Amino acid sequence: MGMIDWDAVQTAEHVQRGEVSAVECIEEALLRIESTNPTVNAFLHVDGEGALAKARFMDHNLTREAKANLPLAGVAVAIKDNMVTTDMPTTAGSKILEGFRSPYNATVVELLERAGAIVVGKTNMDEFAMGSSTEHSAYGVTRNPWDPNRVPGGSSGGSAAAVAARMVPLALGSDTGGSIRLPASYCGVFGIKPTYGRVSRYGLIAYASSLDQIGPLARSVRDLARTLHLIGRHDEKDATSLDVDTIPESPIPTALQSLRIGLPEEYFGEGIDIRVRTLIEKTLDQLRESGADLVPISLPHTRYAIATYYLIAPAEASSNLSRYDGVRYGLRVAGDDLIHMYQKTRQEGFGSEVKRRILLGTHALSAGYYDAYYLKAQKVRTLIRQDFDNAFAQVDLIVTPTVADLPFKLGERDLDPLQMYLTDIFTVTTNLAGIPGLSQPVGLVDGLPVGLQWMGPPLSEDRVLSAASALEAILPPPEWPLSGGIQE
Repeated sequence: MGMIDWDAVQTAEHVQRGEVSAVECIEEALLRIESTNPTVNAFLHVDGEGALAKARFMDHNLTREAKANLPLAGVAVAIKDNMVTTDMPTTAGSKILEGFRSPYNATVVELLERAGAIVVGKTNMDEFAMGSSTEHSAYGVTRNPWDPNRVPGGSSGGSAAAVAARMVPLALGSDTGGSIRLPASYCGVFGIKPTYGRVSRYGLIAYASSLDQIGPLARSVRDLARTLHLIGRHDEKDATSLDVDTIPESPIPTALQSLRIGLPEEYFGEGIDIRVRTLIEKTLDQLRESGADLVPISLPHTRYAIATYYLIAPAEASSNLSRYDGVRYGLRVAGDDLIHMYQKTRQEGFGSEVKRRILLGTHALSAGYYDAYYLKAQKVRTLIRQDFDNAFAQVDLIVTPTVADLPFKLGERDLDPLQMYLTDIFTVTTNLAGIPGLSQPVGLVDGLPVGLQWMGPPLSEDRVLSAASALEAILPPPEWPLSGGIQE
């Protein structure tokens, strides 16, 4: 048998029919990780023995009928390292959680394993999901499989790189301001941020609780839909979990001629790399030729989105990160007294970007500044949501570039945090509004991937996935880095 190179749904179908064993699928994934991860550094932890043991159990103990009821039978899955697991450490990319093991699994992990998926490892990320490049991890940078000298995007860069380098067909990431869609675009894979509350956050280490959402990264729209169908369930353990119907297991490609698609002028102005703009406009022409009605619209408060996001997210982070004090779990650095121990633990345990955002957030919440900054940002957030409500009264979906530029070189933006923050300019609005957003690869420019972003009204994931599936059908099949994970 040759190299196994199927997407997640195809893999499950082959395992269910007995054409390949679960052990063979996991062994293939582990071989890819072994050969590729030393260069890409997508994985922080790999549990090869545990994954193979689960695969052997599936092969030897489950009948074909039992496997037929497992929608992801034998599929190797990677989990971003801010979702807790009992059988592997969970560090959130931070030294302050080095070696931490959770006594329970995140709900999404439980749901995937119940569906037959086998978790092979935990992926690298910007520390506590704070970053756009996966350069802010305490455990080294992740490299883009298309060009190892460039970033994979962040903060779910490890998950996106693992899928792009064909180490696994499916991975989970989390998205606070674009952290699934940005690396999906930079790595040339599919990624979706669901409606806030669609997927349980129980077991997700919080960055900004009112913005965080878990979602899948994959190599096809069908894999996104299958995974979201399985993990988008109501969870009583999560107070923000929505009790709504699950999305269909398979997207039905919509008739593009029935769609009215909005093109917000604020996302097609200055600042977009001309090469990205050219490819996006070519893709828009293909949508027009297929009968879609593309309509100019305006989202006027977009100009305030980055400022709004970088007040709300750090404010929530400064509260969430107060629990890491060296007392209950994780790193503890000895001090002369309790306060000194707190200070030394947080000083040595947190990286520079996390400290920067804690300071920003604490300042925004401090007496005398709360009304001027945090409260005002929440009011603007409401205006951003109203912009989308008004737009979706006119159109079915909105399309934009996912990112304004191509993957930048490692270290290129280290000395300019504001330039790094602007990387998220096209993605933060969906988190502020709580709506779904999907990044779809639409081609390469100078050998680097470009993504197009779909946005829909709240709980319209089926509509978004169906439109992306229709576009997927008319675009040339996506290219992927060569075997071994590195593009020549």
